[in-house]
Parts: sequence; structure tokens; C-alpha cells
Amino acid sequence: MKNITPVKKILDLGVAAYFGNVAPLWTADAAREDSNDLFVWIFLAFCALIVVAQLIPAMMMLLGFAKGVKKGPVQPPPRTC
Repeated sequence: MKNITPVKKILDLGVAAYFGNVAPLWTADAAREDSNDLFVWIFLAFCALIVVAQLIPAMMMLLGFAKGVKKGPVQPPPRTC
């Protein structure tokens, strides 16, 4: 068996005590609970409403372009003289 000096034993116990006390600090962030208030959800819903309100005219314009491409070139009306 190895000859362990008292200083080595104290250092080993000190390192073990240090890391034993620090380990819960590493897991403290993972156990944090997210507490969003009602106002955060209202704000997110308002942002979603703005995005949807901008998508509706964009889709209408896209459908108008598609109808224009499908229809083909516009012929001028015949001249009557």
C-alpha cells in the first residue's frame, strides 16, 4: 500500500469537498422554470397578427399575378372608323 501523507489526504478531501459543493451550481440553470406572463403572450399574439395581416395582401397580389399570366397578352380593342 502507498504511503499517503496527511497533506495529500487533506488536499484530496478539499478537492472533493469543492467539487461536491460546485456540482449543484451547474444544474441550477437547468432547473429554472420559465414564467411567462400574460402580457408576453399578448405581445406574441399581436406580432403574429401583424405577420398574418401582411400575408393576406401578398397572397392576393400573387393570385392576381398568376391570373394575369394564365390569361395571356391583352389584345387592343378593334378600331372603328
